Amino acid sequence: MRLMSVLAAFLLAACVPSPGAEVSMSRSAGLSSEGLSASLPIAGKYAGRPTASSRSNDDIARDFMDLTFRMESGRLLPVFSRFEGPITVRASGQIPPSGKSELSHLLNRIRSEAQLNIREVSSGPASINVEFVPRSSIQQTYSNVACFVVPRVSSWEEFRQSRHTRVLNWASVTQRDRVAVFVPSDSSAQEIRDCLHEEMAQAMGPLNDLYRLSDSVFNDDNFNTTLTGFDMVILRATYARELKSGMTQKEVAARLPTILARVNPAGRYRGGERTNVTPRFWINAIEVALTSGNAMARRQASARQALATAKAQGWRDGRLAFSYFALGRLTLAKDPDAALAYFEEAGKIYRRLPGGQIHSAHIDMQFAAYALSQGQATRAISIVDAAMPVVSRAQNAALMATMLFIKAEGLSLLDRDAEARAVRIDSQRWARYGFGTDAQIRARSAEIEALARRAKKG
Repeated sequence: MRLMSVLAAFLLAACVPSPGAEVSMSRSAGLSSEGLSASLPIAGKYAGRPTASSRSNDDIARDFMDLTFRMESGRLLPVFSRFEGPITVRASGQIPPSGKSELSHLLNRIRSEAQLNIREVSSGPASINVEFVPRSSIQQTYSNVACFVVPRVSSWEEFRQSRHTRVLNWASVTQRDRVAVFVPSDSSAQEIRDCLHEEMAQAMGPLNDLYRLSDSVFNDDNFNTTLTGFDMVILRATYARELKSGMTQKEVAARLPTILARVNPAGRYRGGERTNVTPRFWINAIEVALTSGNAMARRQASARQALATAKAQGWRDGRLAFSYFALGRLTLAKDPDAALAYFEEAGKIYRRLPGGQIHSAHIDMQFAAYALSQGQATRAISIVDAAMPVVSRAQNAALMATMLFIKAEGLSLLDRDAEARAVRIDSQRWARYGFGTDAQIRARSAEIEALARRAKKG
């Protein structure tokens, strides 16, 4: 999945069960795009580098091992693998207008924050081969998948020829030599950027995603859409001089404390609460709950099962919060009061988790949209204004545009038409980057306008 819902009436994304192939992938947002280009309008007072990880090194070491020695399917990886030596990156295919600049910005961040020796090349062999292909080609291969990464091939054609062989088996990789990242050429600028961040990170480092991580792109909830401070620590540790390809879990675990003490000195304190591996049946329940093709009754039952499992496991982290969020999302149309209670519980948890501010902002959007639908314009505007700095720092243009749509409609309800027009103009810059096409922008705007009309009729 790529984006969360605003209200049950207009869902932006859905989780789907993982396909059988052992590839690392990012879920599709389900957007159709005409390939329009846009630049990201980051407001100066909000812009800045991601905050450093606030977690203890004990916790990071545990997460590093779980991320590095498992696939998303839960399959164990026998040895540690990475690129040895300088990493080169080559872009090819139907490169969209934003593709080159997004890739260049990402590589600059990786060099600066993760301190990796990585550079782009224009031709010849490369360690990481980023090929932009039509969205339809990706989805004909893996339904509802936005982008993915595979080992030992350099092109889409090579991937197709190797798809049903052992060539693409990550479990047999002991040292990374070349990998291919496939990104849609005709999606919104934001989805292209998000795909580059997540798949490039997995091309170089961990192949797993963990639902318990609230401050990472290595999480299938996709609240974080660009590499975080935690992610940069993980990548920097992956390429520490003490490690080398082919090491066992025991060998890597023995070296991690020294590595993390050097790359993350702020984390030298005792770890927090212990956590357990996420059972597959909880993941399956979440995936069923958020798959739009399933019957609503089945989705709601699966969401309730996921929440019951999270409580029974004693979780107090992002998995419990996401269980509440999923159930709220599926309950909102039928029982708004219950849904808002679920969102409130999710928000309480996210607000105390590392990096949980963007998760809380998604929930605040739910409350702002609901307030607008009830004619509580001042409350809707207040919620949006409080959340905007967080959303801007997270560079989530689709979420920011939706927030601004809500604010504009709230101002209109208060007969502050000049201010509403100014906010609508501002929203277009974010919307073009986040949604990509005029049709998508109009559809999202119309959904928010419908909430305001409901309030007027009430």
